[in-house]
Amino acid sequence: MDATTMQSTNSLIEQLQSDYPSLQFQQSNEFLWSAKRQTIHFDPDVANCDAFTLHELSHALLEHQGYRADIDLIKMERDAWEYARSHLATKYGYDIEEDIIQDNLDTYRDWLHARSKCPDCTATGLQTKSRHYHCLSCGNSWRVNEARLCALRRYSLATK
Repeated sequence: MDATTMQSTNSLIEQLQSDYPSLQFQQSNEFLWSAKRQTIHFDPDVANCDAFTLHELSHALLEHQGYRADIDLIKMERDAWEYARSHLATKYGYDIEEDIIQDNLDTYRDWLHARSKCPDCTATGLQTKSRHYHCLSCGNSWRVNEARLCALRRYSLATK
């Protein structure tokens, strides 16, 4: 990251800390919103750091704390990007490009598709409860690990 971009990120963080004193901003190696700690983690070395930081701030301002179904996470992500682009980017003089948003949302779409793919027949299954899926095609049921920040694992629950 060049010095100008780093200075821009530092200026934005300083402004956000001033505008949102109830939130903490912590330099990290990832971007995330911790509702429990009221902390936005950001990585100033990543391209488009400002866009991702505004996105995480949107999660905070929209009071995102958790989700029940995997599809709810995608809705929260989409809502946070929309808020970041339509409210925060405008307020702070940034332009968040649609490609950045869609590329990021694609990672969640891919995550959801991988979780819902039956480990037996590869058909797309339905989520039945938190981290549990069922295949309408072959009848298999499986559970998945969290897998947002680690490798996806699918475990069959019972034989058909």
